[in-house]
Amino acid sequence: MTINQFTSIIAKHDNELRNFAMKFTQDIDDANDLMQDTLVKAVRHFHQFQEDTNIKGWLYTIMRNTFINSYRKGVKSRDLITQSEDITYENLSYSATSNKAENNFVMGDIKGALDKLPAHLSIPFIRYVEGYKYHEISDKLNIPLGTVKTRIHEARKHLSKMLKVYKERIN
Repeated sequence: MTINQFTSIIAKHDNELRNFAMKFTQDIDDANDLMQDTLVKAVRHFHQFQEDTNIKGWLYTIMRNTFINSYRKGVKSRDLITQSEDITYENLSYSATSNKAENNFVMGDIKGALDKLPAHLSIPFIRYVEGYKYHEISDKLNIPLGTVKTRIHEARKHLSKMLKVYKERIN
């Protein structure tokens, strides 16, 4: 079976897979992301699919495992976020000590770290912290959704390195 034959076969199950993704995520954007991740994995590993077997079951298994892995990763991420809280002025002000000098110092470090980020990373990251969803940032900046996710991820990595001293305090 060629890759073109394989993709035409899985395209026939698009609606069923989308409905299955919606049952998991309960959100159209998340369902679309789950669909995309599932199809990318299926195409990447199409050589492992055995012809004359249940392709729909194979795709459902990929989707279920992708969702479970994503959920587990999200739980770990949420735990980290609840420990270190979002990097916003409101959250830092709320959780800061009564020592205003220390608060000003921390905010200065965060602002300095954000200023050191290249604009292509800082703009999507700041919008994300302000509460915009990935697709809203993508539309606003006129860049692909995957690029938005990558840039936010890269910004987090850079900020994590630059603000390592505060991360060590929390742990």
